[in-house]
Amino acid sequence: MAESRDQHARERPHGLGLAVAITSIALLCLLVLAPLAIVLVEGFADGVGTFVEAVTDEATVSALVLTLTVVAIVVPFHTVFGIAAAWLLTRQDFRGKALLGTLIDLPFTVSPVVSGLLFVLLFGARGWLGPWLRDHEIRIVYAVPGVVLATLFVTLPFVVRELVPTMEAIGRDEEEAAASLGAGGWQILWRITLPRVRWALFYGCVLCGARAAGEFGAVSVVSGHVRGETNTLPLHVEILWGEYHTAAAFSVATMLAASGLVTLVLRSFLERRVRASKRAASAAADASAAVALGEDTPMKGALS
Repeated sequence: MAESRDQHARERPHGLGLAVAITSIALLCLLVLAPLAIVLVEGFADGVGTFVEAVTDEATVSALVLTLTVVAIVVPFHTVFGIAAAWLLTRQDFRGKALLGTLIDLPFTVSPVVSGLLFVLLFGARGWLGPWLRDHEIRIVYAVPGVVLATLFVTLPFVVRELVPTMEAIGRDEEEAAASLGAGGWQILWRITLPRVRWALFYGCVLCGARAAGEFGAVSVVSGHVRGETNTLPLHVEILWGEYHTAAAFSVATMLAASGLVTLVLRSFLERRVRASKRAASAAADASAAVALGEDTPMKGALS
C-alpha cells in the first residue's frame, strides 16, 4: 500500500507537468499562432494580384521607406549610446549612476502614447519650444523628425539592457590587464570588450530594430497621420483598416508579420549565442579564481 502511494505521488508531478505543457501550447496557439495564421490567410484571400497591388501601392512604399529610414537612424544611434551607457554603468563609479540607470529604464514604465504627448507638449505649435521652432521654420511634430525622436525614446533601453548583464559577467580583469600593459581606451574597447559582448550587442540591436519598425503609440501621436509623409507601416495598416480596405490592410500587415518572424529567428539564434558567451565568461572567471586560490595556498602555508 505504501509503495503504491509513493508511486502515485511520483507520477502526479509528471501528470501535472503534462497538463501545464498542454495548456501552455494551447494558449500559445490561440494567442500567437492563430492571429498570425489569420493575417497570412487574409492577406492572400483575394489572390496574389491583390496582395502585390497593396504592397506596391505608392502610400505603402512610402510607409515602408519611412519605416526603414527610422530603423536605419535609430539602431546605429542606440548601438553607440548603448555601448557608452553600458560602459559607464559597469566600468565606472560616479555620483548619479543609479539615476542614469533609472532614466534609461524610463521608456519601459511610461506609456508610448504619453511619451508622444510629451513630445507634442515640448515641440508642438503651442508647446514650450513651439514659437522658437516656428520662427526658425523647423518642423518636428507632424513631420519625420518627430517620428524619429519618438522612436528613439521608446527604444532607448533595449541595447543597454542587453549589454549590461554581459559586461558584468565577463568582468574587467582582461581590460585592466591590457591597461596595465599600456593599451589605450579605444584599443581596449575594440580589441577586448566588443568582441566579448558582440552577441549581446547584436541581440539588443535586433530587439531595438523590431520595436522601432513596429512602434505605434508614440509615433501615432507625433506623426499627424500624413499619408505619404509621416505614416510608418503600422500607421498605414490602421488607416487602411479604418477606410475598410480590409484586404489591403491584411496584405501590408503580412509584411510586418514576416519581419516579425525573421526577428524571432534571429532572436532565438542570438539568445543561444548570448547564453554561451555568458557561460564561457563564467567558466573563465571560475578558472581564474581557482588559479588564484592555487597560487595563494602555498604562500599561506609558508606564512603559517
